[in-house]
Amino acid sequence: MSEEYLPKEVLDGLHAARRKAERKRSRRSVHIGDDVYPILTFASDGFALDAEHAPQLRGLVDIYEGPRHLYQALIVASELHGDVMRYEFKRNTAAADRAALDFYQETEAPIALLDSSKH
Repeated sequence: MSEEYLPKEVLDGLHAARRKAERKRSRRSVHIGDDVYPILTFASDGFALDAEHAPQLRGLVDIYEGPRHLYQALIVASELHGDVMRYEFKRNTAAADRAALDFYQETEAPIALLDSSKH
């Protein structure tokens, strides 16, 4: 069945239901402070959000998949396409679960030293 023959109200309802299903299906989300927005599509150069529920975002954001922190990114809004707002990465850095080492660590370095004076 073609959508071109449906009344505008029915089409609007179908599009709203489709967006709602996409938001529920999405496990990735953008966190800005206490605000969380489900990501509809994600790519290496950016992502898209439902324009109706997301403001004009820009700046530093955190991207999660469920409870796992994936990225910290610097973004700008790039284009509004229908009811989807596309955001572009200016910088996208993978999140680490520990601080970066500021020195070279030998692969065969001892883990601990035993105190030989206690016999």
